[in-house]
Amino acid sequence: MTNNEPERCSWCESADDYRAYHDNVWGRPVRDPIELFAKLCLDGQQAGLSWLTILRKQAGYEKAFLGFDPKAIVAMSDADRERLYSNRDIIRSKAKIDAIFTNAEAFLKLEEKGVRFEQWLWAFVGGSPIINAYRTQSEIPTETEASQSMAKALKKEGFKFVGPTICYAFMEAVGMVNDHVTSCHCYQPVAEQMKQFTL
Repeated sequence: MTNNEPERCSWCESADDYRAYHDNVWGRPVRDPIELFAKLCLDGQQAGLSWLTILRKQAGYEKAFLGFDPKAIVAMSDADRERLYSNRDIIRSKAKIDAIFTNAEAFLKLEEKGVRFEQWLWAFVGGSPIINAYRTQSEIPTETEASQSMAKALKKEGFKFVGPTICYAFMEAVGMVNDHVTSCHCYQPVAEQMKQFTL
């Protein structure tokens, strides 16, 4: 970080695209159900990898999985699905690719039951963001009771790659919790945005 650069959370300082993601996306509250579904799937793809790896393939995922529209995903042919296993624009893990199809089916089953995905997920934090005040990266947990409950509920509904650590990373990313450190230049703007959030 140069003297002209604002202070940020330390995890994003390795690359310009990482900093841009941190500054403009991470921690900003998301209410759109398709955007939430996409982020949950992408966080599952991260398992065993860095988020930066997935971030750099995000456009490839969006194209390969038709904008993460669950109805479009489940309507893909077997041949379409087979081609994804050799698609260099995404992580070529059969288990992870198959998980997105499984998750799309689970999403639609919830919808069929009259469950609004965004309200269902946000209920794990009581329907509004939790504004934390961590001073250092080391204070921030990798999972919480809320993320454990979310993981358990998602698995019960048939979702894959949704363990409590993945769920907590998801919650941080979509603004269910503010885990920018208090010295980060995004902390206060994100906190203000969270105070205005309504479902």
